[in-house]
Amino acid sequence: MTLLEVRNLRRSFYGVAALRGADLEVEAGTITGLIGPNGAGKTTLFNCVSGLVPPDGGSVRFDGEDITRRRPDEISRRGLVRTFQIARGCPRLTVMENLLLYGPRQPGEALGPALLAARGIRRREGELVDRALRIAGRLNLGPVLDRPAAALSGGQKKLLELGRALMAEPRLILLDEPIAGINPALAGEIAGHLQRLCADGMTLLVIEHHMDTIARLCDPVIVMAEGRRLARGTFAEVAANPEVQEAYMGRRAWAS
Repeated sequence: MTLLEVRNLRRSFYGVAALRGADLEVEAGTITGLIGPNGAGKTTLFNCVSGLVPPDGGSVRFDGEDITRRRPDEISRRGLVRTFQIARGCPRLTVMENLLLYGPRQPGEALGPALLAARGIRRREGELVDRALRIAGRLNLGPVLDRPAAALSGGQKKLLELGRALMAEPRLILLDEPIAGINPALAGEIAGHLQRLCADGMTLLVIEHHMDTIARLCDPVIVMAEGRRLARGTFAEVAANPEVQEAYMGRRAWAS
């Protein structure tokens, strides 16, 4: 089943086209890789799909529903969530507080609901705490739950970025370079987390420049160049594609 469908997506910035009619499909239950040279339009595509930047044209459908130009919060509530290459969040809040902040259906702190629906509020807050603890345990963040996010290592911040996305109860996560800038051991750990999430039914669309990670994790792989889709297939198929070899890394680099 096609969970995400992007058709003829276009976006320009000050007259420079970043997306020139991009197309892609993401099937439910897969880890789909999205690769391409710098400037190919990958992150711009994520921004348009997630509602952060409105497209100039084209359409985005999630689970059959047109979400083109919807607000980011509306898209997130439908189950499409994204992460960022540079981990975001609130640096002074603890890991636990950051996780709780991203839980859906927050009861809030308005006086009326607090007085009239105290039991329901306590129940929902308890559910969010339980979910945060489960996610922290799954991602090996339990030992740092009380530590401020600013005090985490780069790899732990990447894990927290993933944890915040999971708190939103997603069906599809757009991951923007989830292992960029971290040591190989932790990169392997994060890749293992992604594989287990997919095995549990999560769908993932991953931008990544580490080709060994793409080859290990992703099927299919979509290649973008100059704001368009250039190729789609298994990693072996796109690696053997002469157009991809020329556009992405150069013929010699792919052949080696």
